[in-house]
Amino acid sequence: MAIQYNHAMHDDTDNNDNDDNLFQQAMGDVRPLKQDKRIQPHRQKPSPRPPQREQDDRQVIQDMMSDPVDLSDIESGDELLFSRSGIQHKTLKKLRRGEYAIEAELDLHRKTVDEARLAIAEFLSYCRQNVLRCVRIIHGKGQGSLNKQPVLKTHVNHWLRQRDEVLAFSSCRPSDGGSGAIYVLLKKS
Repeated sequence: MAIQYNHAMHDDTDNNDNDDNLFQQAMGDVRPLKQDKRIQPHRQKPSPRPPQREQDDRQVIQDMMSDPVDLSDIESGDELLFSRSGIQHKTLKKLRRGEYAIEAELDLHRKTVDEARLAIAEFLSYCRQNVLRCVRIIHGKGQGSLNKQPVLKTHVNHWLRQRDEVLAFSSCRPSDGGSGAIYVLLKKS
């Protein structure tokens, strides 16, 4: 059915009545479709997480934290201390004294080097997502390791220096783990 527009009509009321009539004529045989409301649409909602970005981040972390480490660099009782340029001496002093509230903790005891690398990457990602400022990582003193060498301690020292979100870290006070743990100060997101 062709609908014609009449240019000669000047009265808006007549136009509206005519439009309504034409619409009713055009829709005369139309009936609503029956729907089974129990059936859900086939589309799945996309995940709110960006999987490709997460995979890329994991690969970057793996690449960044895979450099060779000299295990003879650090002894079991050695204290660790690191800060990026620009960190105030006062801030580093507070960190070393354990004056920042510990907002989360990661214990690496009984983990292999690969397990520890992954755990640190996931832990730092969690910290970034939850806007945590100061955390503690327990790496142990290496007394259970072959030759009593602090394997994880040496790796953690190396890995954290490579992470941009890490502003500083320091061995803990004796009451918080001493040379077997570190306080880590993270960037504000």
